Amino acid sequence: MNRKRLTVARLIRAGAAALMLLGCTSMPALAQSSTNAPILAPETLKQPLSKDWTSYSGDYTGQRFSHLTQVTPANVKTLGLAWSARISTDLRGKVSTGGEGKGDFPVAPAALRGAILEVNGILYMTSPDHAWAVDARDGRELWHYFWKTRGGTHIGSRGAAIWNDSLLFETPDNYLVSLDARSGKENWHVEIADFNQQYFSTMAPIVVGDQVLVGTGNDLDAPGFLQSYDPRTGKRNWILYTVPMNPGDPGLDTWPNLDAARHGGAQVWVPGSYDPETDLYIFSTGNPTPGYTGVSRKGDNLFTCTLMAVKMSTGKMVWYYQTSPHDTHDWDSAQTPVLFDGVIDGKPRKLVSTAARNGYFFTLDRVTGEHIVTAPFSKTANWAKGLRKTGQPEADPEKSAIVPGSIVSPMEAGVTNWPPPAFNPDLGLFYVSESNSFNLLYLTDPDPRGSMGLGGKRWSILGFESNALRAIDYRTGKAVWRREWPQGATIGGGLLTTASGLLFGGDGSGNFLALDAKNGDILWHTRIGNISNAPQTYDVDGRQHVLVGVGDMLYSFAVY
Repeated sequence: MNRKRLTVARLIRAGAAALMLLGCTSMPALAQSSTNAPILAPETLKQPLSKDWTSYSGDYTGQRFSHLTQVTPANVKTLGLAWSARISTDLRGKVSTGGEGKGDFPVAPAALRGAILEVNGILYMTSPDHAWAVDARDGRELWHYFWKTRGGTHIGSRGAAIWNDSLLFETPDNYLVSLDARSGKENWHVEIADFNQQYFSTMAPIVVGDQVLVGTGNDLDAPGFLQSYDPRTGKRNWILYTVPMNPGDPGLDTWPNLDAARHGGAQVWVPGSYDPETDLYIFSTGNPTPGYTGVSRKGDNLFTCTLMAVKMSTGKMVWYYQTSPHDTHDWDSAQTPVLFDGVIDGKPRKLVSTAARNGYFFTLDRVTGEHIVTAPFSKTANWAKGLRKTGQPEADPEKSAIVPGSIVSPMEAGVTNWPPPAFNPDLGLFYVSESNSFNLLYLTDPDPRGSMGLGGKRWSILGFESNALRAIDYRTGKAVWRREWPQGATIGGGLLTTASGLLFGGDGSGNFLALDAKNGDILWHTRIGNISNAPQTYDVDGRQHVLVGVGDMLYSFAVY
């Protein structure tokens, strides 16, 4: 067996203060542990986001709102580089290995495209086929694990989860892997989807109590599902299909027949949010299949492009709301929903908001699923001809893929996509990236049976009208402020907001920025390249760090 080790190189040190950090004699928390206390007890995940970053969104709410306040609008101009590190897939040296493949799959360069957990001064990160533990003080590698894959789609890994002393993540060839978080040694792995049916796995698992939730992707007419596993053993607790699978299943009347429903998609590939008070896990589903030729699947096609709430104790759906009925543009509703308490018409409400790929913003009651607000957050979206009484956009058939072609906004990637939004509860503002674009879309396969997967169409990108960062009032769906970026820039990565009144994100032109969360004014920026994962923040040794990835580079900033 060829065993190799990743080298995480420290590249840059900024100022004397950063050098002092590196000269600190205290050992990493991973090596300090002399008690039986777990690294991260499941109950800890219920706490608001503050010192550590313990799950995909930081906490269960999906807000990406940190209570850390050391970095402020007044001092953010002094934000400097604490350390940087390059992540490599070079496997020379000692490394823990696992996997069911032969180890001969071409290893792609590492790319940070998901959440990086931080617990007690240790960073845990993943890319396809790899997991690492890194010292949060200086970027020094602590351990590295390599998964020998069978293959699969290696588009990215959205991160890991921690349950007690176990680190859990998904592999592209559909395994849930459990590692000892202290050493990187494998505990167990279990297959979560059939590799031969073209499933692939990119989702960051979510731990809720003694359950770990996983989802998968598939672009070839297979059913979607959410699954719960026992983090101790890898035994499956329950599975919830997101399309009807049996006669009499809810939503079957929105498909032409059972066979169409069973091949209808609605994949679960982005983590959701959890409400401990109601025991509801709220998540979003992907597009229907066939993706563009909707003639073979007439109807709304539940539960594709849908916000769903499931009871964790039973695995049963409690409510749903479809954001794109009968989608024909591959506009997944796979965005992380944001949970918060707010006020509607003078009355306190428990709410959930989402900004969908189709260019519409929604606010619902998170206990019942009752619709409250629908509003566009795009300047150019033209695919809908109005709203239903239930607040759902009503598609214009002339803006689907048709033989002569149609000019459609937005293009396939949507007004926003999977990179997470942020929400500041102090201001009542929902922050989301906005991309205004046009496609010329053609139907190339008019066969009434439809094409498989995402086939049956061609498109020509006409261009971008504008790209922006938008702050939305959850009560109305209207923009409180909007900052437009240079034309042609594409927005990626995601967003972070803090209790001190800051908002962090990228502008799509290589700049990483801090903005005033109230009005969108730019307070600080540095040019490091287009960010590939959403910014995060953590406190280690009493110093707040702001962390962000750019491809295979990891940057940590602090105030000096």
